[in-house]
Amino acid sequence: MTQSVVSALQLGASEQGTASTLEHILSFEKQILDSNSNLVVMPEALLGGYPKGEIFGTRLGYRLAQGRERFAEYFSQAIKVPGTETDALADFSKRINSSLVIGVIERDGHTLYCTALYFTPQDGLVGKHRKLMPTGTERLIWGQGDGSTLPVFDTNVGKIGAAICWENHMPQLRTAMYAKGVEIWCAPTVDERDIWQASMRHIAHEGRCFVVSACQYQPSPASKGQDVEDWDKERPLINGGSVIVGPMGDVLAGPLKGEEGMISASINTDDLIKARYDFDVVGHYSRPDVFSLKVDERKKSTVEFIQAE
Repeated sequence: MTQSVVSALQLGASEQGTASTLEHILSFEKQILDSNSNLVVMPEALLGGYPKGEIFGTRLGYRLAQGRERFAEYFSQAIKVPGTETDALADFSKRINSSLVIGVIERDGHTLYCTALYFTPQDGLVGKHRKLMPTGTERLIWGQGDGSTLPVFDTNVGKIGAAICWENHMPQLRTAMYAKGVEIWCAPTVDERDIWQASMRHIAHEGRCFVVSACQYQPSPASKGQDVEDWDKERPLINGGSVIVGPMGDVLAGPLKGEEGMISASINTDDLIKARYDFDVVGHYSRPDVFSLKVDERKKSTVEFIQAE
């Protein structure tokens, strides 16, 4: 399919937990069907939550008992992949006849990962990408992904791939994804700042691809009766900013700020041929005689068991 509709669904993780968030996602079924969307991108850490402002009882050099309790609560809201929630999302993708990219907190053993999941109407859950580099204090609660989850999938809307939040600032990751032929770059995030809009436009222009970025929206702490001293209580905790950008860096929809909602745009992947006429970053505009990049896609494991013959 060359002509299609892509959407970014902007909403936040529910304070009531993962089950409530999933129910809220499913409530958008009619709106998505009415939009005729072929691809819907949802924010980072939507299932499982992004605990903005949480310190998990940690100071440099020690961790308080109440922080361990808070982490256990957070851990309980993470999902297994595959699992009950992915089954529900696969069925949802089939019902709305749309591919999905959604940010989740994935539980694997006793480690959490910030992960993007991919679904298609035909095949359900087709793969995942684990965030390679948690940012700042995210490193306290999330593990690092490896090169084994850097997929690009050929779907009925085009070749889709994802980078999560500040991974989008990693030049080598972007180069690897461009080399895989990504046509629709999906960017689940919680970054609400104006500079994020510049980054999304830059990636679209650099990669000559369409970009769909979905950000969470979380209302102000004051509206939820929370006592928060570290930021303006009247300001939204996460203010959104979902946006869709064309391959020449032109904004096609959004940014949507200050509310939940969905933005959509009609795209034509044939436009990528024209966009790459004068700039193909891993093709005719590259210099492999000067620069090269090696990407290790092997799955890494701390322990390897070799069976006796």
